[in-house]
Amino acid sequence: MPQHAKHSEDLPLPVLYSFRRCPYAIRARMAIAYSEISVELRDILLNDKPKDMVSASPKATVPVLRLPDEQVIDESLDVMLWAVMQNDPENWMPDSDEMRTAIMALIEENDGPFKSSLDHYKYHVRFPERTQKEYRHEGEVFLGKLEKRLSDHRYLFSNEVSLADMAIFPFIRQFSNTDIEWFENAPYPNLQCWLKEILSSRRFSQVMKKRPIWAIGTRGELFPVRDES
Repeated sequence: MPQHAKHSEDLPLPVLYSFRRCPYAIRARMAIAYSEISVELRDILLNDKPKDMVSASPKATVPVLRLPDEQVIDESLDVMLWAVMQNDPENWMPDSDEMRTAIMALIEENDGPFKSSLDHYKYHVRFPERTQKEYRHEGEVFLGKLEKRLSDHRYLFSNEVSLADMAIFPFIRQFSNTDIEWFENAPYPNLQCWLKEILSSRRFSQVMKKRPIWAIGTRGELFPVRDES
C-alpha cells in the first residue's frame, strides 16, 4: 500500500510535482532521495497538468517544488542544489570551489549543447534538415568527453559520485534508449558501465517506481519511503 504524506500545521511537507520519465524530474527525485528529505510527491500527466502546479509555476514544466513557506523552486538543477544543501552525506558537492565550478560547467554543457543534440536525435522527424545519424554524431562529442573522464576514475570527477553524475545520467539514459542496440555496441565502454551501475542502483529503482497519478484534492505519496526497495 502506498504511504501517503502526513501533514500537520507544525510540520507541513514540501510538495514535489513530478513526471516519472522526465529526465529533469528524475534527477530532482534522485537528489531528494539521496538527501532523505521527506516530500509529498505528486506524480502528474504532462497532458493534464493540475491547476495547483501551474499556479505555483506558470511555466508548467516538471519538476516543481513548493516549500512550506510557499517558495517555489521550478528548475531541476536548483531542486538538486536545494536538496544537497539540506543534507549531503556523500559530499556530492565538494568543498573545493575549483571542483564545484568544474562540476557546474559540465552540467551546463549537458543541459545546453548536449540536450539540444539529444532532442534533435530523439525527435529527428521534427528536424528534417539533417539525418538522425548526423544528430547522433553531434551528441557523441559529449559522450566522448564523458568517456575520457571515466577512463581515469569510476565517476565523472573521481572515484566518488558527484552532483554531475546524478545531474547528467538521465540524459545519457535517454540518449542510449533512442537506439539501445547502437549504444550498447558504441565505443564507449566506460560510459556504458557507468550508466549501467547507476541504473541498477537501489536508489534509481526507488526513484523510478510507478506510482498512482495524483488526483486533485488528495494527498500525494510520502517520498522517499525508507523501506522501499
